[in-house]
Amino acid sequence: MGKIAFVFSGQGAQHPGMGEDLYNGNGLVRALFDGAEARRPGTLSQMFSGSAETLRETENTQPCLYLADLAPALVLSEAGVVPAGAAGFSLGELPALAFAGALGHIDGFSLTCRRGAIMGEATRERNTAMAAVVKLENSAVEEVCREFAEVYPVNYNSPGQLVVAGAAEAMPEFYEKIKARGGRAIPLAVAGGFHSPFMDGAAARFADVLAKTEFAAPDIPVYANCTAEPYEGPVEKTLSRQMNYPVLWEKTVRKMAADGFDTFIETGVGVTLSKLISKILPEAKVYSAETAEDCRRVVGEVRQHVSA
Repeated sequence: MGKIAFVFSGQGAQHPGMGEDLYNGNGLVRALFDGAEARRPGTLSQMFSGSAETLRETENTQPCLYLADLAPALVLSEAGVVPAGAAGFSLGELPALAFAGALGHIDGFSLTCRRGAIMGEATRERNTAMAAVVKLENSAVEEVCREFAEVYPVNYNSPGQLVVAGAAEAMPEFYEKIKARGGRAIPLAVAGGFHSPFMDGAAARFADVLAKTEFAAPDIPVYANCTAEPYEGPVEKTLSRQMNYPVLWEKTVRKMAADGFDTFIETGVGVTLSKLISKILPEAKVYSAETAEDCRRVVGEVRQHVSA
């Protein structure tokens, strides 16, 4: 068996009730969540019983998902499943960095709150949307994007899946052109055109926040969205590029495999990253852990795999 990596989920799969069973059943998670609630009152009610619409608002989505991502990682580590490296998809890069010791867990939560607020403000400045394009080569999707002034390829997820961000008024025509080429565009449950030039102003504001934040070098390699390489040098320098730069997820996963990772555990909400990794690396062992039952299952399966 090679090395284990934790990969932290991004936005899109959030739902009411996320994280609640871990909060009720684990002391580390309870301490984390209570500390976060003290910093941002109302967070736990949004996570456990908020409406889907409330959770879709970026300033709510990001703090809630940060906790839902970090909680299973703490539970797994406490049970002896300890990763040798980590990566996070978009928002997930912040809990990945916090888990790796680049900043404290609650400080990471506060930083995520600032990120969510800044990005939420940006979504109200311009009506934008995101969609995943499937059944086409990346080059074909890029060609269609170039036919529009404000549609950009942003998340290079896996072979045959590229996410785009665009001005909302341009998207219906974009969808038709994708369909005409034999592809399919699937709108995403996010509130703005992330990882694109639409976020340039937000990225500049967040860079000011990062410049005032104290970071340590991560204890384990954390692979950055915008470089597909482990963080090196000042964390804030790389993290400041993340918001308005494409997510190079497929390249990241392939780089991690080249570095000896063959077991990936998605921590957080949903199984999106698990599915993408299985498409990128069919030979890899891939697990997902969101709930307490998921964590127990993953611990058992990983132990069985290690001893085999």
